Amino acid sequence: MIRAVIFDLDGTLLNTLEDLYLSVNAALKAYGFPPRTIEEVRQFVGNGVRNLMRRSIPEGEENPRFEDCLLAFREHYAVHLEDHTRPYEGITELIGKLAEQNRPMAIVSNKPDGAVRELNQRIFGSLIPVAIGESKGVMRKPKPDTVYEAVRRLGVRKEDCIYVGDSEVDLETAKNSGILCISVSWGFRERKLLESLGAARIADTPEELFDMLMKETGSNME
Repeated sequence: MIRAVIFDLDGTLLNTLEDLYLSVNAALKAYGFPPRTIEEVRQFVGNGVRNLMRRSIPEGEENPRFEDCLLAFREHYAVHLEDHTRPYEGITELIGKLAEQNRPMAIVSNKPDGAVRELNQRIFGSLIPVAIGESKGVMRKPKPDTVYEAVRRLGVRKEDCIYVGDSEVDLETAKNSGILCISVSWGFRERKLLESLGAARIADTPEELFDMLMKETGSNME
C-alpha cells in the first residue's frame, strides 16, 4: 500500500520563481547580457540551474562567459534564495496533516543540494526528514537516481511511494522511477500542458491534493 510521499520542490511546495528570476537577471546584468522576463524564467526552470542559465544566456554554453555567469548566478542565489520564496497557500497545512499521520515524506529537486536542504530546514523544519538536490555524481531528474536515494533514506519500498510534481520533468521522473504521479496545476506549468503530456492525476489546490493522496493511500484520516 502506498504510504510515502515524495515531493518536487520548486513550483510544487514552494513558489521560488521571483528569487530565481532576480538571480538570473543579476548574473546576466553583471556580464552585460540582456535580461529575461519572469515568464521566460518560469519556462526555463525544471532541469537544474545549469540548464536554467544555458537557456538564459545568449548562445548558451557556447558563450565564452557562460561559466562565469553561471557562477555569478549561484553566488547571488545562495544569498537571496529566500528573499521572496514562500510555500504556496495551503502547503504548510498539507504537510502538517501528512506529518500528523506519520507519513514518510521526502523532497527531490534539481536545485543545488545545499539550497534544497536549507529551504527545507527553514520552512518545514523536521516535518520532511529527507531533502535531496543536485550534487556531483548523482544524475538529476528525470533520471530516477534522487528518487531512489529518497526511497532508501526513508526506509520504504519504491512501491510504497507516490510522487508529486508540477512539470513535464516530474511526470518523466515518476515514470522512470516506476511510481505513481500526481501533478499540481498551481506551479510553473499550466494544467493544459500537463494534460497534453498525459498527466492522469492533476490537483488544482493543496486541499484537493490531500484528498487525492488519501484516496491513493487507502486512508480516510483527516
